[in-house]
Amino acid sequence: MPSADLQPAFVLIRPQMGENIGAAARGMWNFGLDRMRVIAPRDGWPNQKAVAMASGAGRLLDEAQIFDDTQGALADCDYVYATTARPRGLTKLVLSPEAAMQDARKRVAKGQKVAVLFGPERSGMENEDIARANAIISVPVNPEFPSLNLAQCVLLTGYEWRREAVEVEASRVDAVGDWAEQIEIEKLTEHYEERLQEAGFFYPEHKAESMKLNLRNMWSRMPMTRADVQMLHGMMRQMVRWKERD
Repeated sequence: MPSADLQPAFVLIRPQMGENIGAAARGMWNFGLDRMRVIAPRDGWPNQKAVAMASGAGRLLDEAQIFDDTQGALADCDYVYATTARPRGLTKLVLSPEAAMQDARKRVAKGQKVAVLFGPERSGMENEDIARANAIISVPVNPEFPSLNLAQCVLLTGYEWRREAVEVEASRVDAVGDWAEQIEIEKLTEHYEERLQEAGFFYPEHKAESMKLNLRNMWSRMPMTRADVQMLHGMMRQMVRWKERD
């Protein structure tokens, strides 16, 4: 059964290769989308090459709705977006993938049934298909090479849908083990200051305080785990032992 999440249907118009249908299913499921509709697949249905390529997203293929034409696939939809990279000579609202999925999420939240159209791999959508859409999704691709693979376009649009649902971290550090507490960083700083003082590192004397401040600031800038702190303590102890052997 499809998930209970409110979401758009992704409609593949006359896809030519089973592998691309499977890759599209995999891309959809990566971002929590599982309403696939397929219009007149060239190589028939079901398609074993699609199943093999789906790699874990086979449920989407099992539950995919198959239609003979675009009109039938969109019959129950309230609002439709068509993905295309080429100007079509049609007067349409043109949206970026990000803006389109923002708009789609608002419409779905109001109870509207929304669909996104994706054209065949080789030629893209025909104007007759695009004319049925309310708006166009235009990807800012290289104008000298505007063609996107079907699965790539599905993946990109799915990502933008997902991005509107979850908070995306711009950056993070994944720690293996627990992060070091402030007191542990403080003890590490004192250990190094003491040993470096004994080694005559803080020289000349009038620069000693500034050097210690820089050292303390360096430790505070470094996101360290407890394992990192223990290793640095061990490194310093080993260097001292090695020096004392001479």
